[in-house]
Amino acid sequence: MSERAAPFYCPYCGDEDLRPNEEGHGAWECAACNRAFRLSFLGLLAKGLARPVAADGDDDAR
Repeated sequence: MSERAAPFYCPYCGDEDLRPNEEGHGAWECAACNRAFRLSFLGLLAKGLARPVAADGDDDAR
């Protein structure tokens, strides 16, 4: 099995200068904004993502 994917950018400032943090699995630090954050997988959704259908039949109900 391959290694886990790394984030492409910081969720706070959007910069791409990320490094793994010493706190352990899923922890990253951003050199641009000096923040540390953790990414984790919460689980699968039971029904997936379903869009509600509008009462008038219009598919643009979002």
